[in-house]
Amino acid sequence: MKVGLIRCMQTEDMCPGKTCLKVMSEKKCAFKEISEDVEVVGFISCGGCPGKKTVTRAAEMVKRGADTIAMASCITKGAPIGFPCPHVQLMKEAIAKKLGENIRFIDYTH
Repeated sequence: MKVGLIRCMQTEDMCPGKTCLKVMSEKKCAFKEISEDVEVVGFISCGGCPGKKTVTRAAEMVKRGADTIAMASCITKGAPIGFPCPHVQLMKEAIAKKLGENIRFIDYTH
């Protein structure tokens, strides 16, 4: 599995992404059922609210080999700021529309 990870731009200055990367490499949390090797192709922010840049950023990661887009827990669960992104479903729908239905999504990391 080749993963492109999208994170919340608002959390960049307080979270270095270590836990997201760790659970991917150790196949824990959202990655515990993954039997294949996990390779991170890219790790990028949404570009800021309302996440309009996620489509072009996800497309670029797919061009570079990603077959899966993971939404980091800062987007879907609100960690560490305690506020899940209200735009996550629209971002996922827009990415799927652009990249096709064969792109895999992982809804959180940890």
